Amino acid sequence: MILFPAIDLKDGQCVRLKLGDMDQATVFNDNPGAQAKAFEDQGFEWLHVVDLNGAFAGESVNGAAVDAILSATKNPVQLGGGIRSLDHIETWLAKGITRVILGTVAVRDPDLVKEACRRFPGKIAVGIDARGGRVAVEGWAETSELTAVDLAKRFEDAGVSAIIYTDIDRDGVLKGLNIPSTLELARSVSIPVIASGGLASIDDIHRLLEPDCRILEGAISGRALYDGRLDPKEAMALIAAARSKAS
Repeated sequence: MILFPAIDLKDGQCVRLKLGDMDQATVFNDNPGAQAKAFEDQGFEWLHVVDLNGAFAGESVNGAAVDAILSATKNPVQLGGGIRSLDHIETWLAKGITRVILGTVAVRDPDLVKEACRRFPGKIAVGIDARGGRVAVEGWAETSELTAVDLAKRFEDAGVSAIIYTDIDRDGVLKGLNIPSTLELARSVSIPVIASGGLASIDDIHRLLEPDCRILEGAISGRALYDGRLDPKEAMALIAAARSKAS
């Protein structure tokens, strides 16, 4: 189980939104590079970065902040938000991004996602953000008729490296992860699934380490890490102990 600390970028700063609302943003750090290094120093092995402005604009907006993050950490970085063309994907991978997350374009142009997986094996993840079980796009501003499971199944044999599943109704409000919906999705496809949205405390880490959650690749934590509700040292120790026991 991998715990991915999140850096959500808005206007060059590290923020957390409430329920995906750009008008309800709390700034936690105005230095994204320093935040990335801090997460590395705390023992995290990956970093989850989202260009929030880019998700709405349909193109990268916080490129300078992402560059600063890449310069500051040795950890692999997965990046999403406004990445909607093959050229854009290639540019970010060339800069050192380990995995690109495609969200809106996965709904609008699934063939592009499949082509990206063919060109860049192991480098493409799909972000599925759901509100009330339906997939939301354009920075969560629009809700489609697609269910999360329906969308995931479109990419079953495409070579997608992971699905990041976010329950928008829980994002940023510390209600706890939606484990039932996440497991339903994970059981419906062979693609590894990462849980996101609502991770609130060490209780969520304990839940993720229970046997039924072994099917998941990991989970993303944002606000709980920033406001101190989740102790990084305690969380990483639990995960390390579980890995040791499994091996």
